[in-house]
Amino acid sequence: MIERKAWYVNGFVALLILAVLLAGIVVCLVMGVGESPNWILISCSVVLTLLFLIGLSSLVIVQPNQGKVITFFGKYVGTVLDSGFWMVMPFAAQRTVSLKVRNFNSQQLKVNDAEGNPVEIAAVVVFKVVDTAKASFEVDQYEKFVEIQSETAVRHIAAQYPYDNFADTDKHSLRGNADEVANELMADLQNRLAIAGVQILETRLTHLAYAQEIASAMLQRQQASAIVAARHLIVEGAVGMVDMALRRLEEKGITLDSERRAAMTNNLMVAIVSDKGATPVINAGTLYT
Repeated sequence: MIERKAWYVNGFVALLILAVLLAGIVVCLVMGVGESPNWILISCSVVLTLLFLIGLSSLVIVQPNQGKVITFFGKYVGTVLDSGFWMVMPFAAQRTVSLKVRNFNSQQLKVNDAEGNPVEIAAVVVFKVVDTAKASFEVDQYEKFVEIQSETAVRHIAAQYPYDNFADTDKHSLRGNADEVANELMADLQNRLAIAGVQILETRLTHLAYAQEIASAMLQRQQASAIVAARHLIVEGAVGMVDMALRRLEEKGITLDSERRAAMTNNLMVAIVSDKGATPVINAGTLYT
């Protein structure tokens, strides 16, 4: 089912016509009822009364960012999207559908990530209705449909990625690639909600954490990974500094044999890599005595 424009006319023009009908009803009743009733005028007043009631039932007020879905005896006849006061098809059922932008905050869901670790995840979904016919007739309650499909999509996306990548930094993870995960969640959710005439404007992860039962162990793992990465950088820098020191000595004409080079390399590495300040030791002799 596709949304289409319903027939409607200016409601104030309809009010003017209804005022004329009301005046005609009063005139016919006054002139028709008396000592000698005029049944023609009385019949005319009855007809005008019916027309007045029919016209009165067709008036509708559409608020800004709302749509009125019009159905006539079970058949969809169109939607009024223009805000204002209108006259539509008489005796038609009218259903209001909000076109405003709305947010849906999912609950904190416990899901197993790609590595099987339990994580807690939640997201916010920003959406709006773009097809009132689909939102009204393709699904039972489109608000509930959005909630259920959003939580399903969050579970599906969370299971595709690990919480964090400790080995391969080029691979996407939930924590390290939040924007990419949000974009994929948005695309997946749009495919699910297209049947309901809903457009997804934005999706964002609002909560991401390890489940309580493994949070402590994973924190230790993260700390260990951070220490190893820091040590790796320190060692690389220390090797570069030692190499530069030895080359500078050679440039100044100071030649060291293999054992002195090894001893100097050892001392420099200990002084640079050590967590604590190095304690200098003065050697009054030589390496060979």
